[in-house]
Amino acid sequence: MNRKVLITGGAGFIGSNFVHYYVEKHPGDEVVVLDKLTYAGNLPNIQKLIDARRIKFVQGDIADLVFLQELFKTEKFDAVVNFAAETHVDRSIIDPGIFVQTNIIGTHNLLLVARENGVSRYHQVSTDEVYGDLGDNSTNFFTEETPLSPNCPYAAAKASADLLVRSYYETYKFPVTISRCSNNYGPYQFPEKLVPLFFKLASENKPLPVMGDGKNIRDWLYVVDHCRAIDLIVSSQKYGEIYNIGGNNEKQNIVMARLILKFLGKDESMIKTVEDRKAHDRRYAIDASKIAKDLGWEPSVTFEEGAKLTFDWYKENADWVKQAESRIVDFNVEKKSGGLIPKTEELVMEKIKK
Repeated sequence: MNRKVLITGGAGFIGSNFVHYYVEKHPGDEVVVLDKLTYAGNLPNIQKLIDARRIKFVQGDIADLVFLQELFKTEKFDAVVNFAAETHVDRSIIDPGIFVQTNIIGTHNLLLVARENGVSRYHQVSTDEVYGDLGDNSTNFFTEETPLSPNCPYAAAKASADLLVRSYYETYKFPVTISRCSNNYGPYQFPEKLVPLFFKLASENKPLPVMGDGKNIRDWLYVVDHCRAIDLIVSSQKYGEIYNIGGNNEKQNIVMARLILKFLGKDESMIKTVEDRKAHDRRYAIDASKIAKDLGWEPSVTFEEGAKLTFDWYKENADWVKQAESRIVDFNVEKKSGGLIPKTEELVMEKIKK
């Protein structure tokens, strides 16, 4: 049975990858993409699909309840997949308010309007950061039963959204699911994130800023594997469930820097340690056995394969990278010390100079 699906945040990194994946996997479904097109929402990510009339694009803000009410009355969606979120930890430390607006209020608006309009499937895309920090010496993994313990405003906002989604299932039996993923990498990733940022800096023979001692550990997941997992969840009849999605690829940040330098044939002397981030979680690691048992999902792309695919993509899409970088602008938000929020690259280069 064909469905009309709303994908919010579908011009962003993971969202746009999911749009491409979903359109190919479900050619009979009608897909509407909603994105606010902030600095990280990049229309060229999905422009070819728009031009080919394979999707419909709507620009708008999930924090605008009146706008959402009109959209849902007009379009009559069967399913909603919510990627829309502010996601950059450093930005959440500088200006947490926008994270509350988008990640919490926006999510509740979607839940409210989806329920009012008889949507039969709602999926919330979340993050492993809601679980907090496994610590330096831990051999444990995050499971779906791990208590929520977010340590930065971004993670707190996502955890709050998850709790709202859960409450709509428990209170109203609204058909929801939540997925919590580890760190993604792959095509279309905005240039302020670790992998594309380090790749850009190394390509330009600029130092790579590694925070603290560089031994913070993340579990790296190739974005297409993530999309495949979300599609399995959304296509299932599992309601009220939470699924962890991980890549089984734990690597220290400094190791990631070395891998990028090696790929580009650069020397490791380009790595420069900088002041650590506030509330910088030490280790994230996902136990994805539940989704493997329930839905048969496992990561299919090894880190070596995914890294080559990713680095080759950035090399072959220099025009996209240049266009995306042009979207990183100063935001008119006052810091405590006064002034504007600088570009991410300016932030890290400032740390290097200290």
